[in-house]
Amino acid sequence: MIYEKEERKPQIWLCGGHFINDIYTGVLNPIMPFIAEQVNISMAFATFILSCSHIFASIFQPFFGYFADKMRKRALIFWGLIFTAVFLSNAPTVTNPYVMIVFIVLGSLGSSLYHPQALGLIPKFSTSNVAKNMGIFIAMGTLGFSLGPLVSSSIAQYLGLDKMPIMCVIGIVWALLMFKFVPKFSTEPITKADNFDFGKAFSDILKNRKLDILIVISILKSLMQTSCSMLLPFLWQRMHYSKFEIGLALFFFLFAGGIASFLSPKIEKKIGTKNVFYISMIMPLPIILLFALTYRTIPLLSFALVALTGFVIMFAVPVMMSMAQKILPQYKSIIGGFINGFSWGVVAIMITMISKFADHNNCIVPVICVVALIPAICSFMVNKLFPKNAN
Repeated sequence: MIYEKEERKPQIWLCGGHFINDIYTGVLNPIMPFIAEQVNISMAFATFILSCSHIFASIFQPFFGYFADKMRKRALIFWGLIFTAVFLSNAPTVTNPYVMIVFIVLGSLGSSLYHPQALGLIPKFSTSNVAKNMGIFIAMGTLGFSLGPLVSSSIAQYLGLDKMPIMCVIGIVWALLMFKFVPKFSTEPITKADNFDFGKAFSDILKNRKLDILIVISILKSLMQTSCSMLLPFLWQRMHYSKFEIGLALFFFLFAGGIASFLSPKIEKKIGTKNVFYISMIMPLPIILLFALTYRTIPLLSFALVALTGFVIMFAVPVMMSMAQKILPQYKSIIGGFINGFSWGVVAIMITMISKFADHNNCIVPVICVVALIPAICSFMVNKLFPKNAN
């Protein structure tokens, strides 16, 4: 372990890597309607391509988390960031949709490699407030994900889709810097906690009632965020908004989520963990209903409501991650993979069917309203996470 005064160094590099990695994972959503138009594919097929990105960036994270918890090297964070940077930057330039899927899969696997090991290293390199450091780490990723749409839409609008590969440089450079500055831990003694069985680890996690509830809540929250970030760009394109305007709207939606992740651990101390969960699960519904009433008549207000939705969706994520890792601390990376990854992968499979229904029936906004209703109904599960009379 490192001394408290030195813990900022690895935190800076890991949080910076999260920020940069998630910029790349956020580049496709705002420009996909225009890519679809360019290569002549339907909204359903375009969202299928986006779903491939989320599936391969997410659903394998628990498995990579297992290897991250077992291995004594930092390799996953380096190669993960390099793959993400190279392949996702080049994907928008590919005119064959099937080759594009291959690029997106490889880039998304890079993100899937980065996240669980980085999530496991945050508490490893923390000697003080783990919840605070986890909140900063998640906030940096969300802020990066929010910046991705703004970056890609700006490049697409003013330089053209063929200039997207210039984005890969910063990811490659940062990965090399992490190789130099993130501390090695291969010389630390191997403990009993390091020698766990793959099947036992997954069995312990999936048999734990609290973790099951947290995973379900994570899936519901991911469904809400993914539905907004994937479907709203198609709605706005049909309303004749420009690439940059769509990217800006998504930026504020995701940026607000990053701010929520940063503030969440501080607000939790004042209002209680349970209330953080309730706000995050219930509040998206009335906000989205207001959006449905205003997106045609008061567009500026509707964009503000979208941003507010992003804030409340992400409000509980750092608290949820910290709570989950404390339940079975020997499986930090695997649990990080389940909460931050597996849930998004499950949603990516679901969103393909949801988007096909929304496209066929021309009902994007009603579909998003129904999606927002689900976590509100399921908010009763929050009570099962806490002893009676606990906050």
